[in-house]
Amino acid sequence: MHRIPPFSRPRRRVQAAASAIVTFATLIVLALPAQAQSSSQPPPTPEVMTIQEAGQTLEEYRVDGRLYAIRVTPASGAAYFLLDTTGNGNFERVNRDRVAVPDWVRDD
Repeated sequence: MHRIPPFSRPRRRVQAAASAIVTFATLIVLALPAQAQSSSQPPPTPEVMTIQEAGQTLEEYRVDGRLYAIRVTPASGAAYFLLDTTGNGNFERVNRDRVAVPDWVRDD
């Protein structure tokens, strides 16, 4: 009868564990592109309501009724946005030509 030397048994366990780790890592890598594709949906198209008020123009940007940005165009001076980045109702001034729809608006 052929006996397996005792030092080769742990080596088999290590090889089996390494094989399992490689298989698991491969599955994760293969799943990443599918996850990235699902989160790379085109941004929703906002509804824009224009309001003339006190010598300035306000444009409210909403998606599904959620207000996330207001573009303020004063009678004189540069336009700017008020942007709610977290969905808590606090708007911050940003000096940009356009703003992206925040993640909190996209997530349901």
